[in-house]
Amino acid sequence: MTKRRHELSDAQWDMIKTLFPKYRTGRPACHSNRQMFNAMLWISKTGAPWRDLPEYYGPWKSVYTRMSRWTDSGLLEQIFQALNDEPDLENLHMDATIVSAHQHSAGAKKGGQIVKQTKLATVVVASRPRSTP
Repeated sequence: MTKRRHELSDAQWDMIKTLFPKYRTGRPACHSNRQMFNAMLWISKTGAPWRDLPEYYGPWKSVYTRMSRWTDSGLLEQIFQALNDEPDLENLHMDATIVSAHQHSAGAKKGGQIVKQTKLATVVVASRPRSTP
């Protein structure tokens, strides 16, 4: 299986594949547990609506139903705990962005009174007119 963005690696899948329940009696599932779990990861990482799930993951309703069942049974929590034991730090991001402000941008209170100092006295001037009342 080719690994797409937001999907588990083979090593990660090997860690959790034994946690999934065996098939019940009746018709076997059309989509594998791995495919369903990768679909759930895609939804959670992209933040897209369920109906925007790509077709290669299967019907969105099937993924939603299986996710609801796994959440109610506590399986998803077990899976994430198992994956959390050995983090691969794949999604760790370091950012050294510096936002510089102009030297005159600090200190003045917006909409406050303007104070002018002269040699003789300190004069308080009315605040500047505002565009909105």
